[in-house]
Amino acid sequence: MTTDAVTEPDATPEPVDASAGSSWAGFRPSVGVGTGIAVLVLGIIGFVASSTLTIERIELLIDPNYRPSCSINPVLSCGSVMVTEQARLFGFPNPLIGIAAFSVIIVTGALATGRVSLPRWYWLGQTIFTALGFVFVNWLAFESLYSINALCPYCMVVWTVTPIILIISAGRLFAETDRAREIRSWLWVLLPIWYVIVIMLIGIQFWDYWSTLF
Repeated sequence: MTTDAVTEPDATPEPVDASAGSSWAGFRPSVGVGTGIAVLVLGIIGFVASSTLTIERIELLIDPNYRPSCSINPVLSCGSVMVTEQARLFGFPNPLIGIAAFSVIIVTGALATGRVSLPRWYWLGQTIFTALGFVFVNWLAFESLYSINALCPYCMVVWTVTPIILIISAGRLFAETDRAREIRSWLWVLLPIWYVIVIMLIGIQFWDYWSTLF
């Protein structure tokens, strides 16, 4: 009796899906269960952070003296960030955008975990919107550091998961070639560099406070 070897879909070349047509956008890239679970977990983390921020903002609207759970000290203070213009750039609290966006990510992760193949145009759309979200994250980080002079812990959770989702989504746009694998490798190399830069900027900007904790 023989058994067939089971391999991770991500580790094999993408099969040609005749039902998807020959177009680049219509092709359905294979996504491993591990990747699907990662997207699902990241989506849940972002959704919980955005939802918590929204609830905290509502509590603050009801009671101006309410102290948000993420207002820990003069630097890590959601309350200081929530009341700024930057926190409602489009006329409503920014976390509402996160709730909607991460809901889509959760659905994507659930479908991928269930081995439902999504067309490449879907991943392209998710990549574009996540890239816009990453730009927004960088702008908010800059404003928090140099205009608001306070950090929102739940916001930083969103800052953390957004670039990972972006890289995973962008990775579905390329066929399984040596060049594609090289591009994905470089994206994963750039990710920790971005984290290090942000952490260094936070350390430098608020060093006067951090130094009092030693």
